[in-house]
Amino acid sequence: MTTTLKVPWARLIRFVSAEDDNIHYGDAVVPDEDFDIGLPENRSSLKAKIITGDPLTADCTISDRVVKVKKLLGPLTYRQIPSVQCIGGNYLSHLRELNIEPPRYPPMFAKTSGSIAGYGDDVEIPKFIQDEQVDYEGELAFIIAKDAKNVRREEALEYVLGYTSSDDVSARKWQMDPELVGTFPPPQVTYGKSFDGFAPLGPCIVSSDVIKNPNNLSLLTKVNGEVRQQSNTSELHFDVPAIIEFLSRGHTLHAGTVILTGTPGGVGFSSKPPKFLKHGDKVEIAFGKIGTLVHGIKYL
Repeated sequence: MTTTLKVPWARLIRFVSAEDDNIHYGDAVVPDEDFDIGLPENRSSLKAKIITGDPLTADCTISDRVVKVKKLLGPLTYRQIPSVQCIGGNYLSHLRELNIEPPRYPPMFAKTSGSIAGYGDDVEIPKFIQDEQVDYEGELAFIIAKDAKNVRREEALEYVLGYTSSDDVSARKWQMDPELVGTFPPPQVTYGKSFDGFAPLGPCIVSSDVIKNPNNLSLLTKVNGEVRQQSNTSELHFDVPAIIEFLSRGHTLHAGTVILTGTPGGVGFSSKPPKFLKHGDKVEIAFGKIGTLVHGIKYL
């Protein structure tokens, strides 16, 4: 039997304070659990209670000091994340659009910690991947609260610190074009998904005390206001407990590990014709109870 790590905050944000222009962690002050702190119309009034200590541990405390948020940042930096692990082919709608049978085990790949980007950031696209291949994948992400190894499904959620919205940005040609990656299996999934900034997170981390059931969260992905993906985590082939049980078998998921759970149907390369991301595009990925992650696309 394990002990759940309890943090005092409900919605962890990292931000620049309007009072002192310094970067702080805070617990977002919201009127109700459906308030979306990522929407532009809500950011102007956003406030937070300052957190002291390491916000990713139970040792942190929430002060009585309430400050106005000047700029909302990503909830985590790459230095706080030991690894980024991802599950592919995990929504039934995505498997159908790819004409692939549901896998027996969760297909795992990695992104580098340097791929982490923040809320409101522009994902910068290097010149050599500006040729109709950069794609979006709206995904639920969760953060491991404490080291996890050989975790049983029944105890898996006790290892979750919280949940956030994410985009598994992908360079499709460098992911799977045989002319670039060769024919030796598997394709270059990690390389094609690990360019700097290719894993935006935000707008906040919602604690597992607030989201007790991650298997019924709505998902909506928009590009320039156009709906591209609309689903629910109830459609996951492998749910969060199953993912933790599988990934922790024989190897340790260290505290701070970020895990992306897969994307539903509607990705750009499966559209007819394909719809890849271009310079100046605005991507919005919203999960129920978490809020909207917003990021731009900038060709270098």
